[in-house]
Amino acid sequence: MLRVVVLGAAAGGGVPQWNCGCQVCRAARTSHPELRSTQASLAISADGDHWFLINASPDLRQQLTATPALHPAPGKLRHSPVTGVVLTNGEIDAIAGLLSMREGWPFTIYAHAKVLATLKANSVFNVLSDKNVKRQPIGIEQPFEPALPNGAPSGIEILPFEVAGKGAWYLEGERREGAEAAGDTLGLRIRDIATGKFFFFIAACAEVTDDLKSRLKGATLVFFDGTVWRDDEMIAAGLATKTGRSMGHISMSGEQGAIAALENLGIERKIFLHINNSNPALLQDSKERQAAEQSGWQIPADGTEIML
Repeated sequence: MLRVVVLGAAAGGGVPQWNCGCQVCRAARTSHPELRSTQASLAISADGDHWFLINASPDLRQQLTATPALHPAPGKLRHSPVTGVVLTNGEIDAIAGLLSMREGWPFTIYAHAKVLATLKANSVFNVLSDKNVKRQPIGIEQPFEPALPNGAPSGIEILPFEVAGKGAWYLEGERREGAEAAGDTLGLRIRDIATGKFFFFIAACAEVTDDLKSRLKGATLVFFDGTVWRDDEMIAAGLATKTGRSMGHISMSGEQGAIAALENLGIERKIFLHINNSNPALLQDSKERQAAEQSGWQIPADGTEIML
């Protein structure tokens, strides 16, 4: 049985964002603490004892503390059930949490060669000694099975695939196009080898292509990029000068948005993830939230657990 825990559901900055006074952040600080959410990450396990993280958010230490399944085993001075981290891009909200894992516990980082190169080029990540932390490259459309600490198979197969997106924003001067952009943004199909059950994780996506629709058709569970409700959301709110699409994120709504693009595909359970604090769909009583839920989408709370 595959266990999936939503460690965080928010986009970069979390909810509330430290310097944001928007409607959602104000509510999260005061009257609606249930809105508080850490930055997007999942934990997955096939045996309940060994866990793999999907991205390592800047809030990782807080997320680990809030998740009993990821605590050190009783009676052990140094221990963690976290066996590996799978990175889907090189954004700060996907890699910064690695720095909270520098205390000498062994694990493996699985990432595209481009993301591994970004880590190697930044000397701050040298705190993750290669004696303890292995860095394993993964390839597009090349399924792999992450290993347990003793080298045994984990029982989980992960297939990385390319989705439309952007490279990390702090690498703007190194922006790549076409074939050169391959590996900048990955989606994952994660499968329990014993049962054959699988789900999809797509935390960043600029466009739902026909290929992506075909891939997701009939899926049991899809976690999908829910950064903004409308493309110009942050501009209209006076929070930023960029559209969602220019940052590599499709909107929830609109003719080209995720809700419309992924309807009628027979997906059993659809969950938005990586939701920005500007997104009004976070508010339980908003018309945007009602529209999303009426279309069959869920917005999860941190700590939500799903079993497949």
